[in-house]
Amino acid sequence: MVKYGEYDLAEAQAKAFVEFQRVQKSYDGEVLVVKDLSLAIPRGEFLTLLGPSGSGKTTCLMMLAGFETATHGDIILDGVSINNIAPHKRGIGMVFQNYALFPHMTVAENLAFPLEVRKFSKSERDTKVKRALEMVQMGQFGGRRPAQLSGGQQQRVALARALLTNPKLVLMDEPLGALDKQLREHMQFEIKRIANNLGITVVYVTHDQTEALTMSDRVAVFDDGRIQQLAPPDELYESPKNSFVAQFIGENNTLEGIVKEITNGVALVQLDGGGLIDCNPVNVSKAGERTRVSIRPERVEFNKERFQPGAHTLTAEVLEFIYMGDIFRTRLRVAGNDNFIVKTRNAPDQVRLVPGAKIDIGWLPSDCRALDA
Repeated sequence: MVKYGEYDLAEAQAKAFVEFQRVQKSYDGEVLVVKDLSLAIPRGEFLTLLGPSGSGKTTCLMMLAGFETATHGDIILDGVSINNIAPHKRGIGMVFQNYALFPHMTVAENLAFPLEVRKFSKSERDTKVKRALEMVQMGQFGGRRPAQLSGGQQQRVALARALLTNPKLVLMDEPLGALDKQLREHMQFEIKRIANNLGITVVYVTHDQTEALTMSDRVAVFDDGRIQQLAPPDELYESPKNSFVAQFIGENNTLEGIVKEITNGVALVQLDGGGLIDCNPVNVSKAGERTRVSIRPERVEFNKERFQPGAHTLTAEVLEFIYMGDIFRTRLRVAGNDNFIVKTRNAPDQVRLVPGAKIDIGWLPSDCRALDA
């Protein structure tokens, strides 16, 4: 697994195993769906491309696989430009959402078929198929057909097929999208475990933020054909660089306002709904700018005994108090926002609130970020 502190682009490029160099893509010659993408991926990294539909993430994966051609720029794999190399000659494994298994073939036959096309001998095919199935803990299922397997088992077979020829790189396009929640969560850990054990480089596409945070060494958040932020999961969640990332990654509260002043690295914000609060100025720079203030639900407290020294307090009205097993989810009206959420753990001493109650809520200024409006 690749470890990161501060991300250094020049250092990453020097170590890059996969690199996009100012890559653009247009399907009609007019609208760019990928805009001037520069991205360096070190060997052994599990990188997730995350974003809404139409953000450009899947197009980037398809260009890397060779199923789409870059309109401009260069894609480098292990020091070699692959722009003009056919997909089957790139040494890349691919896992699709729909598994793409032949229903009339057994599991072993599905895996052996691409090896047969490449003229591997029968003994080589048998050895590679056996090893690949054992990698994904499916060694006993070689004689079954896909219809006799669960969704998770089919996905393991698809992954085994991608690993057959010891690829330099494995690409995964929404591979868990067809699975139910419990199985999807299990397979997230399985795929991550296999990737770590084999030391392979993975580029993974999803629109599921939880999946991205759970599995990745780093996450590239896409919107409108550009990477909005590239960072390890904890940094992405704790320190979003703009409003889009803050809203797209995890649940997030926003309050609209105007920056009154910025002093000693602290922004004083006048909220539209009333109240003055101190914030960490992320991408505001001067007084008079409009801002969208971001606070994560778990950073807000309504038990006064737990308020930390220096906490901001605002008055709120309870609109809903919902029991969710491990947590309570409370919806409040705060400074004109009727969808201000607080998440608190289910503990014996946790205060249970009643809709209509007026309460004080508090959070630390360091947990509050003044972002773009």
